[in-house]
Amino acid sequence: MREASVLSSSQDLWQSCVDHLAQELPEQQFNTWIRPLVAEVAADLSKVTIQVANRFKLDWIRAQYAGRISALLEKISGHGIHLELALAQREAPVRSSPLTRSFEGNGVAEPAALGVPDDVAGAPFKNRLNTALTFDTLIEGTANRMGRAAAMHVSSSLGQLYNPLFIYGGVGLGKTHLMHAIGNKLLADNPASKVLYIHAEQFVSDVVKAYQRKTFDEFKERYHSLDLLLIDDVQFLANKDRTQEEFFNAFEALLTKKSHIVMTSDTYPKGLTDIHERLVSRFDSGLTVAIEPPELEMRVAILIRKAEAEGTVMPEEVAFFVAKNVRSNVRELEGALRKILAYSRFNLKEISIQLAREALRDLLSIQNRQISVENIQKTVADYYKIKVADMYSKKRPASIARPRQIAMYLAKELTQKSLPEIGELFGGRDHTTVLHAVRKMSAERQQMTELNQQLHVLEQTLKG
Repeated sequence: MREASVLSSSQDLWQSCVDHLAQELPEQQFNTWIRPLVAEVAADLSKVTIQVANRFKLDWIRAQYAGRISALLEKISGHGIHLELALAQREAPVRSSPLTRSFEGNGVAEPAALGVPDDVAGAPFKNRLNTALTFDTLIEGTANRMGRAAAMHVSSSLGQLYNPLFIYGGVGLGKTHLMHAIGNKLLADNPASKVLYIHAEQFVSDVVKAYQRKTFDEFKERYHSLDLLLIDDVQFLANKDRTQEEFFNAFEALLTKKSHIVMTSDTYPKGLTDIHERLVSRFDSGLTVAIEPPELEMRVAILIRKAEAEGTVMPEEVAFFVAKNVRSNVRELEGALRKILAYSRFNLKEISIQLAREALRDLLSIQNRQISVENIQKTVADYYKIKVADMYSKKRPASIARPRQIAMYLAKELTQKSLPEIGELFGGRDHTTVLHAVRKMSAERQQMTELNQQLHVLEQTLKG
């Protein structure tokens, strides 16, 4: 079925393309290159013109992404589309210099750190907050309860406890939502507060421009005067020594004046690599909280709430069906919901489990093909350096029993197998043995940072 049939407006075409890219690309790439793009779509869907901020970004997008964007647009619309890239505005050229060419890494400039005009001296201050991302629009569950509580505290008691607040977890779990919620709540209560949300790549860009233009006084004024700094994906500061130095200085200045810093990362502070030890120590000096993949009930609530936001009622049994099959993150849940709604509207059918099964058949097929108990056993055995045969054996030393329990836990989380079926595949063990392993790993995951990180790595490996 062609998706063109469910496009209600020309803008739906571009939004659908962006949604596809958000699922395909790493989060950092998507946020840096795709999210800022503005597209003009012809009413007859024959032409799409993408406005790009500057010449460098235009050339980069043409070389790296234009082909894929064009192919997606044609696939979604069902016909040929002329794609055009255009400069959004004329900019004064920035002279190249040795510093620009070699700054922060191996003699090659950072693409996101070149000539992107943003909040230059004298321009109005932009906080870059998404006003739609608030505590009210965040679904709470076991997976994010501690993070939400800490974020609420920060927004109402700036500069006091939990400073800095370090939030970590996988892609699409709501870390960014929490940061925006903190900023929006603070501004709602104290409109004069100076708040800034940025991605770590933008901080790199700002440091580069300060060196290029010799505007470090303006740079320090901008960052050191904040009441609240929200910085996403600090792992992208790795290997950038000068940027880390400036971030350390900003960090110290903000803490000294009782301002608050909130950061996100894909791993806990001590798991970060190629970040200065003194920075890691600062990251770990406040409160560190993990955001987990949402549990079943939370996934159901998210689906029902987001369907309501689209003006549609999703039956609870359908939400449970989808939630059981889409387990990794909120972004994938949203993608599944969009497919179901589009399929329902195009076929003029009410939403049901059968309709959801049809709409998600590709996704379900991929999952069924990729994740099996046998694959889980092999992956876990390789990770912990034991034999696959140990998964079925009666051996009980901790070096074998623990990986076996982890594999049982993952089998329950990532497949549709019942406890007795899983027990049978682990050497004919009773289902109560599997249940014990699942409960044990689930509880320890909440308490042990190292175990949680290992499980996260295994889950990402198994999901490809």
